Amino acid sequence: MQHHALRRLGATCILLVSALSGCMSLNSGLQSGNLPPSGTFVAENGLQFNVQPLSLTTLPPKQVVTPNSDLAELVQSSGQANYRITEGDILSISMIGYPDITPSAVSSNSNPYVSGFPVDQQGFVQFPLIGRIKASGLSVPKFTANLQSSLKRYLKYPDPQVKIVNYRGNKFFIDGEVKQPGEFPIADIPVSLYGAISMAGGAMPTGDSNSIVLDRQGKSYSIGLQSLREMGTSANQIYLRDGDSIHINSQDRNKIYVLGEFGRVEPVPILEQGISLAQVLGESRGLNANTANAAKIYVVRDNLKTRVTNIYYIDMQTITSFPLANRFEMQANDIVYVDPTGLTRWNRVVSALLPSTSTIRSLSGL
Repeated sequence: MQHHALRRLGATCILLVSALSGCMSLNSGLQSGNLPPSGTFVAENGLQFNVQPLSLTTLPPKQVVTPNSDLAELVQSSGQANYRITEGDILSISMIGYPDITPSAVSSNSNPYVSGFPVDQQGFVQFPLIGRIKASGLSVPKFTANLQSSLKRYLKYPDPQVKIVNYRGNKFFIDGEVKQPGEFPIADIPVSLYGAISMAGGAMPTGDSNSIVLDRQGKSYSIGLQSLREMGTSANQIYLRDGDSIHINSQDRNKIYVLGEFGRVEPVPILEQGISLAQVLGESRGLNANTANAAKIYVVRDNLKTRVTNIYYIDMQTITSFPLANRFEMQANDIVYVDPTGLTRWNRVVSALLPSTSTIRSLSGL
C-alpha cells in the first residue's frame, strides 16, 4: 500500500514539473529581460544593441531628404516637350481648296484616307501627288510646313491642315496598387507622373505614394511624393516618355509593428506625411490599462548599415513624456513593445497553472 502511494506521489510530481515547465515556456510571454539602462551590449545571439532612454538629447534627428543625384537628374530632364509625331499615329490631313485630293468622309466614303493617314513603321506617310513623306520625329507644325513645301510643286495654293486624330505611338505602362493598371497613350498634352496615376483611376487605399518605381530605358528611379515635396518639387514636374513603366508599391512594405500590452496588436501603416510614436500609440488604441507597464515603452530599430540595433525606451507614466513621443519620428519596420506588469505576468502563470493543479489533485486522489 505504501509502495502504491509513493508511485502516485512520483507521478504527481512528474506531472507538476511538466505543467510548470510548459507554463513557463509557453505562457510567460514576451519580456524585455535585463536590459542595461543605457549603453552598448552584445546579446546571446551575437547581435549588438545600443540602449538609450529617450530624451531631448537622445531624440533621433528628423530624417532630411537629400536630393538623390539620379532623381534630381530625372526631374531636370523630364520637362515639358512639344509632341512629336511617331510611328503608329494616325494623322488627319485636309485641303479645303482641293477636295478631290482629300475628300471629306461625307462627300466620298470610298476615299481610302477618310479614317486618316497612318504613320508607318519607317516613320513615313503616304500622301497623294507626292508619295511618301517623313513624319515621325517632327512636330505637327514642322510636318505641315514640309508637306506644304512638297505640294507647291504640284499645286498653286496648297494649305494642308494637319492634326493627330489617334495617338498610337507613344505609350506608358502602370501597374501595382492602382485601380486600372494597363497601357496608356501619351497624347500631344504632356503626361506628368500625377497625370499618369490619375489616368489609371488613382492609387488604391493600399498603395504607398512614397514608394513608386519609374523604369526608363533600363534604369529604375525610386520616387516618393512626400520626398519630392521636401525636395521643393512635385510629381507634376516629372513628365513621362514613350516606354516608361510605373509601379506603385503596397503599404505592406512600409509598416510599424506593435507587440505586447496594447489595446490592439496589429501593424500600423506609415502615413504619407510620416507618423510619430504618439500616433502609433493612438492607432493601437493606447496601452492596455489593466496589463501594460507604461514605465518603459521600447522602440527597437534595426540598422543594417551599422549592424547595431538601437533600443529606445520612454516612461509614458509622466505627462512630460508625451511631447517627446510626439517628436519621435517612426521609420519603416520599427518595433514598438510594451512589457506587462509584474503582477500581470504572475497572474498569467497562476491562471495557466490552475487547470494543471486540478488534474494533479484528481490524480492524487486515485
